[in-house]
Amino acid sequence: MKTIIKTKNLCKTYSCGGVQQHVLKNIDLEIREGDFTVLMGPSGAGKSTLLYSISGMDKPTLGSITFCDEDITRKNPDRLALFRRKHCGFVFQQTYLVDSMSIMDNVLSAAFLIDNDRKAAVAKAREILRSVDLDEQLWDKFPTQISGGEAQRAGIARALINNPVMLFADEPTGALNSKTGKDVLDELTKFNNDGQSIIMVTHDITSALRGNRILYLKDGEIAGELDLGRFNTDDRERHTLLRDFLGGMGW
Repeated sequence: MKTIIKTKNLCKTYSCGGVQQHVLKNIDLEIREGDFTVLMGPSGAGKSTLLYSISGMDKPTLGSITFCDEDITRKNPDRLALFRRKHCGFVFQQTYLVDSMSIMDNVLSAAFLIDNDRKAAVAKAREILRSVDLDEQLWDKFPTQISGGEAQRAGIARALINNPVMLFADEPTGALNSKTGKDVLDELTKFNNDGQSIIMVTHDITSALRGNRILYLKDGEIAGELDLGRFNTDDRERHTLLRDFLGGMGW
């Protein structure tokens, strides 16, 4: 299976009050095409820092990141921003939709960062909004006029409008109730089954069960890895395997 992202000796250090905090420590990692990779670990383990580093949103202190055969650590900020637009989609705990724009325009705004062909962008936006099961009656509404789950699905549509190589998700169900969270996870699983590569940070076991690859971070290092295979709602052993793994990691 093709490797999309590869890190070598990846380190991230912050200075706080003259004290060096080593958030990531010499991480060697490969992310494969088609995988649903889940990053877990205690608070402060470096999960989000790793996600932002490998996506080009944050610059590592040391080491290299190869993404689609390009060393993104060597890119200047402008080239890195362009790279992210073309290759990455982002879903966060908060949707960060623009309140003054309709749902359709929020999605289109991401498409126009790549292509100014409005006709093609509108056609693609309609397609992706339908694919996330967002009712057409909501497309002209503003983010404050729809539910949290609907807003998150709109956020997923915006993240996928440019056909990203990798979808990065940071606690995408963290602000949702269990029913709405399940709906969002179902959408992510559907896209992954269709071939979309995903990396997700989560503290939630129910969310983590959707991944086929679990990476556990502790003190800035990868302390363990679990291969769960593809998600199957009838897989009764899956929850036990993950629980046992997390228990062994000190969860």
